[in-house]
Amino acid sequence: MPNPPRLRAAALTATVVLLSSVLLAGCTDDSKDSQDTDLSAQKLDWKDCPAPSAAEGGGDAPSPLPNGGQWQCATMKAPLDWAEPKGDTIGIALIRAKASGEKSGRIGSLVFNFGGPGGSGVSTLPSFGQDYAKLRTRYDLVSFDPRGVGRSAPVKCESDQQLDAYFQQDATPDDAAERAEFLDNTKEFNASCEKNSKKVLPHVRTTDAARDMDLMRQVLGDDKLYYFGISYGTELGGVYAHLFPKHVGRAVFDAVVDPTQNSEQGSLGQAKGFQLALDNFAEDCTSKTTDCAIGDTAQDVKDRIATLLKELDKKPISGIFPRRLTQTAATNGIAQALYSKDFWQYLTEGLEQAYDGDGKVLMAMSDSLNGRSENGEYSNITAANIAINCADDKPRYSTGYVQQKLPEFRSASPLFGDFLAWGMAGCTDWAVPGAADHPDVSAPGAAPILVVGNTGDPATPYEGAKKMVDALGKGVGVELTYKGQGHGAYDSKNKCVQAAVNGYLLDGKVPPAGIVCS
Repeated sequence: MPNPPRLRAAALTATVVLLSSVLLAGCTDDSKDSQDTDLSAQKLDWKDCPAPSAAEGGGDAPSPLPNGGQWQCATMKAPLDWAEPKGDTIGIALIRAKASGEKSGRIGSLVFNFGGPGGSGVSTLPSFGQDYAKLRTRYDLVSFDPRGVGRSAPVKCESDQQLDAYFQQDATPDDAAERAEFLDNTKEFNASCEKNSKKVLPHVRTTDAARDMDLMRQVLGDDKLYYFGISYGTELGGVYAHLFPKHVGRAVFDAVVDPTQNSEQGSLGQAKGFQLALDNFAEDCTSKTTDCAIGDTAQDVKDRIATLLKELDKKPISGIFPRRLTQTAATNGIAQALYSKDFWQYLTEGLEQAYDGDGKVLMAMSDSLNGRSENGEYSNITAANIAINCADDKPRYSTGYVQQKLPEFRSASPLFGDFLAWGMAGCTDWAVPGAADHPDVSAPGAAPILVVGNTGDPATPYEGAKKMVDALGKGVGVELTYKGQGHGAYDSKNKCVQAAVNGYLLDGKVPPAGIVCS
């Protein structure tokens, strides 16, 4: 992507919807009043969910659950500024599916965060609701739009038309003129965020969202927070555990962020992770009994991709009319496909078509990563992603520093290195200072947290799981390894992983540390 500090986990279902069309051809606004009452005593007004807002990604209202249950939405009031808890409030959008089992067996609410940062939990949870049917037997399934996201005081930056241009820019500048244009675009984007969202920008840090979750716990009526965090959701869960160790109930972290890294180290780690995923994709394609349509050997596959991107840098090809497939869009599309092995078939088809001058499939995957719907509307995932990362991450990197680091990033990934290196410049002119070099997740005294790492994860490399376990502290983190591909483990449907996670969340059985699933 052009300049967010890190590639993120986009909602995978959005890609499937977009690709299907290409291959074939409650929640209220923010509350800004002051309040004098205890917000933990508020009562939520649960109602049938409306269709997702444009900021949440659009689409239809969530379908009824298979057993006839309904998705319900509500809005929770939270302080805009947690340093002034009696001041102005904002609305935090929530969604739930009530537990399907006997009332006597209900444990509480299981709160999900699907990552990003910037992903809408309200629009995402219904997409994966059936995957969590077993967990729903004893929990209300709950998710939310974190502050700055979707319907929860969303960060607003550029218009849809401006974003179309923004995502077409050259995100890997090769000379002084291209660097100047890239930096001008970055400054313009950041200035629009300050102009349109000045009030909320200082209050979208992960620590703010963690405090919202503890208020949510109280409002939902739980003594402990039962939690399932995925990708960035593991960082949010770790920060929560640090702030409220005694309130941690049963928690699972899947696709684990390395909490010891600063933004540069995280970007370099992602360069290595996406390169590993690309290597695995190329090897998989060429090792099958049928011919690989995009190369004779794994190296040939990667060489042809590199040649395609080099040619697109000079001359874009036809994409989704009237837009052209640029080098930036193609790289984004490839990255999105590497989030899940289920998408490798689309990546093969997209590359095969791009070699023939048709960039529609790669552009559809790029659109999914960027939160663009078929009607040209963008969710606010990019704006929220940048705002949260820049408010969290203290380092600010100059263009000169990025240029010095390019060889190291290129060594980590010939394909993704330049993109992720230049992405470090995204926060340089941000209006709000970053909070810290990296999050503090130390949580002495917290209940056990099951930490699941995937050896083939491109976005949150496997090594981060062990770092999270160590940072949580002795007796807290329990590591499980999944030898698989893609971003995350539980939704891979691996029976070993699901048995361990379900056993802990449903029955409190902590699996042995170091268990390996394959």
